[in-house]
Amino acid sequence: MNTAFFNSRASVRSFSSEKHLDRETLDCLLAAATHAPTTGNMQLYNVIVSTDGAAKERLTELHLGQPAARNCDALLTFCADVRRFGKWCVARHAENSLANAGGRLTAIIDATIFAQQFVTAAEQAGLGCVYLGTVTYNIEGFCKALGIPEGGDVIPLFSVAVGYPTEECVFKPSDRLPLDAVVSRDTYHDADNADIDAYYAEKEQREDSARFIAENNKSTLAQVYSEVRYPKELNLSLGRQLMQAIAYSE
Repeated sequence: MNTAFFNSRASVRSFSSEKHLDRETLDCLLAAATHAPTTGNMQLYNVIVSTDGAAKERLTELHLGQPAARNCDALLTFCADVRRFGKWCVARHAENSLANAGGRLTAIIDATIFAQQFVTAAEQAGLGCVYLGTVTYNIEGFCKALGIPEGGDVIPLFSVAVGYPTEECVFKPSDRLPLDAVVSRDTYHDADNADIDAYYAEKEQREDSARFIAENNKSTLAQVYSEVRYPKELNLSLGRQLMQAIAYSE
């Protein structure tokens, strides 16, 4: 079993200005990604490919100025999409059963699997990728920028910036929790305090963790995550936007 590729992969945010991703290669990778698992073989997703400089610049602003969005060769925005399925139903005199929260949730799952298969294919082809989750900060703004019709049947979820890494790029895999923290056997393992101490010990002892704590004037790494990076107010806002999009016009 060759797991070296997955154990050593890392997100790439700095892209080459010398070597560029061509349309043919990109389309081949997207075609490979369409063979990812999908609910009922329905492929309830759409990906909007932005390669034009002006288009990427508009999206970069919505992505809060993240350089990867501007400097990549292609910025792909993955969307949950039940609109196409609904039009097929209308054309074939069938009831559109997916224009509701359940159908849109199914499409979110499909789109996520599709995106990850694309990322894996791209990275195995020597490209670098990074997910940009800022789409859900402003779903309405991305819908307008990308020409997505109103009605909630197409929901932008996240973007993936892709391009060839710079020669100076150092692949440094992110730290990960031990397997016991994310795998339960037969039934869910509800961690106790001793488990939590063991799971997070290595992460909390890292030099960069100590730096994050000091930079943010906090006393624990958990406070950095829960009060600075992903505070309650942000998550409530994201939840409201996403639930509004999912339940639109039911």
